[in-house]
Amino acid sequence: MCSKAFYRSFLSLYRLLLRRLKFAHGTNLKLQKCPSLDSLGTSYTRHHLVFDLEGGLLRSTTTFPYFMLVALEAGSFLRGLALLLLYPLICCLSHDMGIRVMTMVAFCGVRVKGFRLGRAVLPKNFLEEVGLEAFEVFGKFNTRICFSGMPRVMVEGFLKEYLGVEVVVGREIREFGGYFTGLMEDQGKMALPEVKREVELHAKQSGKNGVVGFGGLQALSAYDIFSTCKEVYLVSEADKRKWQSLPRSRYPKPLIFHDGRIALRPTPLKSLSLFLWLPLSVPLAITRAIAFLLLPRYLHIPILACLGMVSRKIIKNSQYNEQTCTDAEITRQVADTDNCFKGHVYVCNHRTLFDPLYISGALGRDVIATTYSVSRVAEFLSPIKTIRLTRNKEVDRKKMETLLSEGEIVVCPEGTTCREPYLLRFSPLFTELNRVITPVALTSHVGMFYGTTASGKKYLDPLYFVMNPSAHYTVEILDKVDTSNGDNLGKQWRNGYYEVANYVQSKIGKALGFECTKLTRRDKYLMLADNEGIVEAVSNER
Repeated sequence: MCSKAFYRSFLSLYRLLLRRLKFAHGTNLKLQKCPSLDSLGTSYTRHHLVFDLEGGLLRSTTTFPYFMLVALEAGSFLRGLALLLLYPLICCLSHDMGIRVMTMVAFCGVRVKGFRLGRAVLPKNFLEEVGLEAFEVFGKFNTRICFSGMPRVMVEGFLKEYLGVEVVVGREIREFGGYFTGLMEDQGKMALPEVKREVELHAKQSGKNGVVGFGGLQALSAYDIFSTCKEVYLVSEADKRKWQSLPRSRYPKPLIFHDGRIALRPTPLKSLSLFLWLPLSVPLAITRAIAFLLLPRYLHIPILACLGMVSRKIIKNSQYNEQTCTDAEITRQVADTDNCFKGHVYVCNHRTLFDPLYISGALGRDVIATTYSVSRVAEFLSPIKTIRLTRNKEVDRKKMETLLSEGEIVVCPEGTTCREPYLLRFSPLFTELNRVITPVALTSHVGMFYGTTASGKKYLDPLYFVMNPSAHYTVEILDKVDTSNGDNLGKQWRNGYYEVANYVQSKIGKALGFECTKLTRRDKYLMLADNEGIVEAVSNER
């Protein structure tokens, strides 16, 4: 009986809201339950779509994870903890008031200049929540006009860069002295005059009948936007729970780069688990670091596996020999001018700072790590020899040739890390070092924290990686490639070192199932950090 009474009161309140919406604007606005999404997209192919981000595109209408990401990434763990403690209160508030409270906690005191989370961090989380069924309808309209109850600075980068939305209507956060105050504009001022004029312009171009609205029940509060529509279709939470997630292959723009430390989607429950784990993560990280640095290899590998840092070795190299070369053998090999091996070069894709360490563990012997940049802290604590390169081709070549006389080296020709299943362009310098090289394909997986960053503090990269409850690495040693005459299949190089570098990139990509790109370190840093990734030698750049 209680549930029936609640349902009737909710229904009467809903009808009252519809009547207020209709008479407040003096229009024959038609609101109805959304029919089949396929039929909706087919019926209005040439129309303009006004849709609600949370209610009409994302599978979940909750906005808490996105504000938690802002609180953690732009603020601190203390700010995130404050937001989590306020979550029970937020649940008791209205949708609009809850967003106001979360905005105040997440944004108050955050510097306006340099705020890039809307482009660098949040798009990944938004894309993972886009519903496939809604996206298929979304792509059939000529013009897409999106509004959101969240601040514009959070959603505009994702909507325009990844979905190609023409008009974004978001709420503004007031600023003072170059910092966000956390105070939002009133709901009635959500549509700025210039944006509203643009919405009305699209309506006039096709006639008012050509503008269709689509969203959830909470979107009705944005009646200023929906007043331009002849019909508004509403989707229920029950229908949205049946939506499938948008597969990566259907992304309008590939998600190759993203930044931030938090690797999980911080829902309230996962945020709670994160803060419960933090007190345990620091002593665990110290224990893992001690095992890495002080124990011999035959001891620290099984101990680290017991502590959650698991690695797996796959050998697809028919010429691979697990026997360790002695110093005398290496010296004799270098002196032999007929084979010109001069030690050995392992070429791998770049996932984290720990790539050379896991390759060393897979080989069962020490190697020399060469990287274009590494923090002073990481260089000092590394259990294997680590050499910083200068990005000067001639200087780096001479330095690496000298290192080859001392033993085996590991080269990461991408020059920077990439978290997603893509390979950046390989620098061809490694092809000039030795006649035979061994490609190594690496994959890594973490559950809570990323051990890389483009705009954060680089010296904390190793700490965040070992703070994870578990970290998995796979080292796959591939067949050797002859850089002078061709690979073991008899392939001949016609276009020099660049062709060899591209071939090695494709070989590693094929082994991992990754897509090869021509993007570089510069492209990554221009997108994530608004710089070219070039720093002084004393910097902590990675």
